[in-house]
Amino acid sequence: MTEPGQIPEQPYGPGEFTGPGEFGPAEYGPADHGSAGYGSAGFGGPGWNSSGPQRPRRFTPRFVAIAVAVAVVVLAAVVTAVVSPGSGHSASAASGPTGTNHSAQPGSGGTGGTGDGKSGGKGTNQQYPVVPDSIVHAAEASGKAVNITIDDGPDPVWTPKVLAVLKQHGVHATFCMIGPQARDNPSLVREVVAAGHRLCDHTVHHDEGMDKKSVAYQQSEIRDAQQMIETASGGARVYYYRAPGGAFTPASRAFAAQHGMRPLGWNVDTEDYQRKGVSTIVNTVKYEIGNGPTILFHDGGGDRSQTVAALDQTLTWLQQQGYAFSFPQVG
Repeated sequence: MTEPGQIPEQPYGPGEFTGPGEFGPAEYGPADHGSAGYGSAGFGGPGWNSSGPQRPRRFTPRFVAIAVAVAVVVLAAVVTAVVSPGSGHSASAASGPTGTNHSAQPGSGGTGGTGDGKSGGKGTNQQYPVVPDSIVHAAEASGKAVNITIDDGPDPVWTPKVLAVLKQHGVHATFCMIGPQARDNPSLVREVVAAGHRLCDHTVHHDEGMDKKSVAYQQSEIRDAQQMIETASGGARVYYYRAPGGAFTPASRAFAAQHGMRPLGWNVDTEDYQRKGVSTIVNTVKYEIGNGPTILFHDGGGDRSQTVAALDQTLTWLQQQGYAFSFPQVG
């Protein structure tokens, strides 16, 4: 916790693991300089050997005619491939984290198939807007604005109480949901959506060490949770992905972005889950709000009575200080 008004040197939430192996063993394999390019015959190819230049071969008219015919067939195939609709774009968009362009404009790509980006179900033919894969903290609203984010729910006891506080203050928030929690409490997920809040993927198992595990495991944690949340919500869009404990990797960020979810960080961790007291939670926000606009609370994972009371007092204080309330940027 910093002194009031003092901004720490690293104000923008969790970092990400950048050590070896975060992309998995298969993503960047060894370069292949096979015999086609650098074989034992050397660089020269036909017409060159160790004894010096050789006399060029003479080509017969029949050979020339065959070569021309082959060239015409190849050219026709290339032209057909270029002008055919839908040539190859969906495959590259669905190929996972090995792509390099993850900041296309919304609606420009996806995972193939058709759809409006909101339908639930298994999502195998789902098309999502592609969003940037950088971790976002900034608010959509300009000026003096904050983003309230609520993690680890939905919880049948505490989520309704959090929703009541938000409604009382006229504030919208982003709910980062754990997949099985959403699956088991679909009515709560739909209540969150109906109240105008946004949804965020917080994985299946809340594994804070997932950044040290395989890319396939990371993708499963993200995708399975997204599908559970979409289905529970009745097809609402999941706007963000927040890695548990900030365990982001470039691979997981890229995968989330390709499925329409902007990686979401935080600036103020209230540490309400430690239950150090309502005043401590509120004072954390007051001291650290200079770090940036995204504030982290929790509605799941245990007794959240202190969170409910602290959220009420925090929103009152923020409104008194002239803050507006927004959502994190998506695009």
